[in-house]
Parts: sequence; structure tokens; C-alpha cells
Amino acid sequence: MNSNRSADLAATLLRFALGVLYLAHSLQKIFVFTLPGTAQFFVSLGLPGWLGYVTAFVELIGGIALLLGVQVRWIALVLLPFMLGAMSAHLHNGWGFASANGGWEYPAFWAVTLVVQALLGGGVLAVGSVKAPRAVAA
Repeated sequence: MNSNRSADLAATLLRFALGVLYLAHSLQKIFVFTLPGTAQFFVSLGLPGWLGYVTAFVELIGGIALLLGVQVRWIALVLLPFMLGAMSAHLHNGWGFASANGGWEYPAFWAVTLVVQALLGGGVLAVGSVKAPRAVAA
């Protein structure tokens, strides 16, 4: 397997994993914590409540877009500030995510994977990943 093919497959695997995780993460905010509960949590952090709604829907749309492979580089970059915000919300809890109220290691890892995804692109099976065949010079 050549290195380009391996990189494309790696990008695809990462994209699917991030898409599923973001979809689950957003649905948890919507259906488990509820949107008002998520907003209340954001307020408890000193953030505006409306940002909880925005975050839930950006994560939902971002997760779907990643799964479909739509504008993957841009979607990863749009999601990045939200994950950096999550990381900053956990900074005072320490490094380990097993710490009380969760540390910042898990959101930091997500942030790094978003940067990697933005660098790699969507991989195979992404919308727009099909390349036109090159014309052969006669």
C-alpha cells in the first residue's frame, strides 16, 4: 500500500471517528443534559447560556458534516475553538480526565485530532474527494 493511500485511509478513519464522537457528544447535550441544562452549565462556568445552544448545534452539524465528508478541513477548524473552550473549562481540574469534574487531557486530545484532520483532509469517501482523471498526453 503506498503512503498516499495509507494517509487517505487514516484521514477517513479519523474523520469517521470524530464524526461519530461529535454526533454522540452533541446528542448528549440535547437529549441527556437538555439544551436548557446545557445552557445552565455554561452559565455556571461564567459563559453566556446561549453559547450552550450554539455549541450543541455546531457539534451536531459538525459531526454530520464529518461523517459525510463535507468541507472536512473547514469543519475541523470550526470545531477547534469549541474544543479549546472545553479544554479551558477543564484547566482548573488538573490534567487527567479522571480527575473530579474531568481534567483537560481529553479535550486537548480532541483538539489535536481536529488539527490533524484539518491537515489530512477528508480522505476517501468524502464528498468532493473524487478526483477527475488526468488527461494523458499523446
